[in-house]
Amino acid sequence: MKTTKVHIDDLDPKKYIIIKGARVHNLKNLSVAIPRNQLVVITGLSGSGKSSLAFDTLFAEGQRRYVESLSSYARQFIGRMDKPDVDYIRGIAPAIAIEQKVNTRNPRSTVGTSTEIYDYLKLLFARIGKTYSPISDQLVRRDTVTDVTDELNALPEETKIFIYSPLIQKPTRSLVDELKGLLAKGFTRVQFNKETKRIEDLLKDDTFIKANDSKKKNSKVTKKTNTEGEEINILIDRLVIDKSDEDNATRIADSLQTAFFEGEGKCLVELIDKKGKLKIKTFSNKFELDGITFEEPSVHLFSFNNPYGACRTCEGFGTVVGIDENLIIPDKSLSIYDNAIVCWRGEKMKEWNDKLVQNAFKFDFPLHRPYWDLTAEEKLLLWTGNKYFQGLNDFFKFLEAESFKIQYRVMLSRYRGKTVCPDCRGSRLRADASYVKIAGKSIMDVVVQSCKDLLPFFEKIKLNEYDQIVGDRLLTEIKSRLQYMNDVGLGYLTLNRLSNSLSGGESQRINLATSLGSSLVGSMYILDEPSIGLHSKDTEKLIKVLKSLRNLGNSVIVVEHDEEIMRAADQLIDIGPLAGTEGGELVFQGTFDEMVKDTDSLTSKYLKGFETIEVPRQRRKWNKYIKIEGARENNLKNISVKFPLDIMTVVTGVSGSGKTSLVKKVLYTSLKKMYGGIMDQTGLMDKITGDTASLTNVEMVDQNPIGKSSRSNPVTYIKAYDEIRELYAAQPLAKARNYKPAWFSFNVDGGRCEMCQGEGEVTIEMQFMADIHLVCEACNGKRFKEELLDVIYQEKNISELLQLTVDDAIELFQKKAKPHSSEEKIVSKLNNLSEVGLGYIKLGQASSTLSGGEAQRIKLASFLARGNNSDHILFIFDEPTTGLHFHDIKKLLKAFDALMAQGNSVLIIEHNPEVIKCADWVIDMGPEGGEGGGHIVFEGTPENLANCKESVTAPFIKEKLQAQSV
Repeated sequence: MKTTKVHIDDLDPKKYIIIKGARVHNLKNLSVAIPRNQLVVITGLSGSGKSSLAFDTLFAEGQRRYVESLSSYARQFIGRMDKPDVDYIRGIAPAIAIEQKVNTRNPRSTVGTSTEIYDYLKLLFARIGKTYSPISDQLVRRDTVTDVTDELNALPEETKIFIYSPLIQKPTRSLVDELKGLLAKGFTRVQFNKETKRIEDLLKDDTFIKANDSKKKNSKVTKKTNTEGEEINILIDRLVIDKSDEDNATRIADSLQTAFFEGEGKCLVELIDKKGKLKIKTFSNKFELDGITFEEPSVHLFSFNNPYGACRTCEGFGTVVGIDENLIIPDKSLSIYDNAIVCWRGEKMKEWNDKLVQNAFKFDFPLHRPYWDLTAEEKLLLWTGNKYFQGLNDFFKFLEAESFKIQYRVMLSRYRGKTVCPDCRGSRLRADASYVKIAGKSIMDVVVQSCKDLLPFFEKIKLNEYDQIVGDRLLTEIKSRLQYMNDVGLGYLTLNRLSNSLSGGESQRINLATSLGSSLVGSMYILDEPSIGLHSKDTEKLIKVLKSLRNLGNSVIVVEHDEEIMRAADQLIDIGPLAGTEGGELVFQGTFDEMVKDTDSLTSKYLKGFETIEVPRQRRKWNKYIKIEGARENNLKNISVKFPLDIMTVVTGVSGSGKTSLVKKVLYTSLKKMYGGIMDQTGLMDKITGDTASLTNVEMVDQNPIGKSSRSNPVTYIKAYDEIRELYAAQPLAKARNYKPAWFSFNVDGGRCEMCQGEGEVTIEMQFMADIHLVCEACNGKRFKEELLDVIYQEKNISELLQLTVDDAIELFQKKAKPHSSEEKIVSKLNNLSEVGLGYIKLGQASSTLSGGEAQRIKLASFLARGNNSDHILFIFDEPTTGLHFHDIKKLLKAFDALMAQGNSVLIIEHNPEVIKCADWVIDMGPEGGEGGGHIVFEGTPENLANCKESVTAPFIKEKLQAQSV
């Protein structure tokens, strides 16, 4: 370990962030001085204490000090907020934590809203957007008195002008009454049947009076916008253009004002030039055209979070609950004769299918052809039916009519799923929002484009002088944020992409781009593995962004395992030497070059090649496969690809190349529905073929939390807590007090603390900042009632046991483990957690505190715990190396081997070269992200991939394989 000559107490807090005596979680009285305004990487094994130092110590103290500066309302909780267990922290700056978690709760949240780009877009379209009629595609504009006056004054000298307004007859008044009212107002003439007449003359005409003195509304007098249909117009004024007369312009303006008022927003102007040529012009101060009154652009019109702008049908969600075709016909390889339509199976509902089968010959319907081979017209016929049989539409109408019966309600719910809103087609805005355009694009056109395509559009946009002045600042903000999105490797994302559909790494980099857009200085940014989900090719962009954040005058502290980011760091801090209770010490602090020379650090051993992840001596062979044909979801370019079974397959490619769309949206949802699962809409494709019958199920092992409740934890998820509760209930004191196993659970009433409901902490919801979690005052975080803690097993009560790490708990239970005993069963299940590199986590650690990668590996451990059985499951992993050190990746690969030894298949979405080089088969996608992706670049072994010139992944794999052979 490198030592500093200056004592930590003597360092200048203006130059260093000084932490002395940190004891949070497994940190062992750790002292460290972090240089300010530098890029500092904290590395070490998973569970060594990196996050405890960066987030639970440094960020927690920064947040606590920030809250202290707030109002008295916020400060009332400060007395109860725990300070990090540390001697002191000096030189701390305002702290901003950017974590991996996808923490949005709003189902309407999108990439555009979370980056604030959409907020600026709304303002831009509201300020300078032009409305175009969907009928004539003409510009819709409101005529003001000033605009019309300027237009008339620009006419040639001696042009005669007649200003009229249409007579708007009230429903309760006759035409004669209206004319008398006009006389009373001072008007003397009207245009009647295209002739100018005095009102007094009309009122003396008996024929006119008889025809128009009825109290009913005159059918001939209407509010048509087309002046040719108007029978009567009020003559407001008549004059001649005389530019030398200064009062002329004032008179025109006054007359137009009166005409708009009397005509309820409309006025008519007749122009007669020197040659006597007549021209009629119509003006309206209403926002209308082609018989449609349009909404004027406003910020709310473009907001799907506001009832005013949201689509009325889907209320701004873009999807509605409808009948899902993929739930009705999950296996599209079946024919109608083979009961492809699931809802027409069974004794009673089979009658619908039989009617079709029995009459199919009458209209030449191909009963024995697989569903995917049917034409679009034949598929549509199944829904609409004909005179020989009733289709699916009629079937579901029947179910809805009979929905007072519970069996029909259950059946309806089984086939309902999220479908694209039929009104807004997924845009989530009301239809007339698309009429407003800038440079030929509506806001709906803009949000469906990727960020990298939008940037050149806004950079080259041409506006008139006025619009340029108004939109200049907004355009600057939009362009800078789009640039940052490209810089962090997210240029392939569209602005309408839902936030909850992003991976943890993507969410983190969006937060990073947002922070860059805010241009804060003098702050302390703490990032949790920003390289997650990023292809090695894009890591350089990320490093550039981190350095630009540092160059603004911020301290950038990154918890990271990526070698490239370590090389780019100004300083490295290695925590270890191992994980859990064997970690929590400062192993090394210094530059990357100094670290490589340091032989004590486990990290440096891997960087120097003393420790390596071995390439398999022999790749597994395969015969069986699942084939996807014609995949077109998102950016997939109608591709067909084989996924081998019985081996480890890795799908790789740059961010946004289509890996997730292909594997999760197309393959997984299709297979899951085949095996009886209920899923959202399946990704677009033609068909799925191959050895689907050889699989019994498919499991997606993703990074979502392991439980919805904050009381869920690793030991309950792997089913080990049942045995532990039985063990405590069997203790003599528990038997004497008649404590049942359920009393040792914090999920049910009995032994748990009722104030915190077994949580151990109370959550205070803060309005304008992150929620505050306070230790429960009743149980002091122990989660159980005091009397229950009297029950002791091996000198530990149930609360103390749950605070043990997995490795420590294994050691404890092994002392009394005998064949077929509860202890042996517990050790067997806990060993699976240790084998996947989670020996450092605590048994009772809340699921909300686990990272995405940790949650994923707990799921993997639960599958390993099932042991060998007759099932053949396809396991799909989404970036399982998240949060893993080189040493932990080696353990993970052994766990994958164990899964395949049980007779399963493994499919991994991954960027990490260490995993790719160990795969039996690689599918590389690309060649770029977004629109430039969606193709299969390569299929084969890692050795062959290394020689593929078209692949951007190839150079990184070649480097790893060459390093291995040296």
